[in-house]
Amino acid sequence: MSRATNAAPRAPQTPPTAHTPHTPIARVIALALALAAVVTVVVLAFAWPSVTAEPHDLPIAVVGSDQQVDAVADAIDEAQPGAIALQRVDDRAAAVDAIEERTAYGAIVLGEAPEVLTSTASSTVVAQLLNGIASTLEEQVNAQVAAAAAAAGSPVAPPHVDVPVTDVVPLADTDPRGSGLTAAMFPLVMGGMIGGIAISIAVIGALRRVAAVAVYAVAGGLVLAAVLGGWFGSLPGDYLLEASAIALALAAIAAPITGFVALIGRAGIAVGPVVMMLFANPISAAAMPKEFLPAPWGDVGQWFPPGAAATLVRELSYFPQADTTFHWLVLAGWAIGGALLSVLGHFRTAGGAEPDAVAAHEDDPVEERVPVPA
Repeated sequence: MSRATNAAPRAPQTPPTAHTPHTPIARVIALALALAAVVTVVVLAFAWPSVTAEPHDLPIAVVGSDQQVDAVADAIDEAQPGAIALQRVDDRAAAVDAIEERTAYGAIVLGEAPEVLTSTASSTVVAQLLNGIASTLEEQVNAQVAAAAAAAGSPVAPPHVDVPVTDVVPLADTDPRGSGLTAAMFPLVMGGMIGGIAISIAVIGALRRVAAVAVYAVAGGLVLAAVLGGWFGSLPGDYLLEASAIALALAAIAAPITGFVALIGRAGIAVGPVVMMLFANPISAAAMPKEFLPAPWGDVGQWFPPGAAATLVRELSYFPQADTTFHWLVLAGWAIGGALLSVLGHFRTAGGAEPDAVAAHEDDPVEERVPVPA
């Protein structure tokens, strides 16, 4: 009888660990230089508006005779050349209307009862500028009165003439410096970007992303308007209007991101940081009047969601008589445009996922591939 021998199984041999080669030094240097360039661009984008900011052609209403207006215009141009563009109006009531409709930042009323009208809700910086003009105007008026009295040979010194400064549209008592309103704009831009990027990554299906952006924008608008208005007191306007503006702003920032992702894949995520943050946000004029930015960038910024949202929220809060049609249309255009890009991406992939997601599933077994619903 033969004896069977049980040979012990041999342990599998572990293949030698492959050595990962070091990154080539040329690539290291190129990467470091590229990162330095990115940092430089970011610093320039955020520092450039503040460093170069100075007033240019600020619209200020003026009431008075031709001789009075010319004298004030010459004095202003001598003190700050090109800073103010005077706009003639008929009387003080018309000047107040121009401020409330936000076609002027303030007004100078000349004549027998000189007065300077400001609007801190429109811009605290311009209000401070007009306060300085009021002091100059007061000195000018008193010098003219004294000269007239001396020419008439009056032995009595004329009484001092005061030039009062009236804040036609002041900031809310709960936000006397306007810091809450200004500070809310940057998180709003970030919120729109984060929402668009998160939805692009977490949600598969172009049309599902459109629905997610809509729900996110509505919920975000209701919550942020309650926090900024009801809690912080920075938005004294109508709650539903403020919530609608914030919701549309979130959608206008998030929708183009998800739209480009649906159209070209994950590379579309760059729309947020590049377009909204590095380009549009610095020229949004959220912290200063658009006339402080070099022309024509102040006006260009109003065609992008950050600038349109900042202006719209401010005007809904303090200037109910202002025409806000343009800013509603800008935000709606970006939101609808982003949704249309998502629809195009949906049909381009025949109801499947975006290009990057399709590529990610190409290595799956054929029987395990399931079409991703739109």
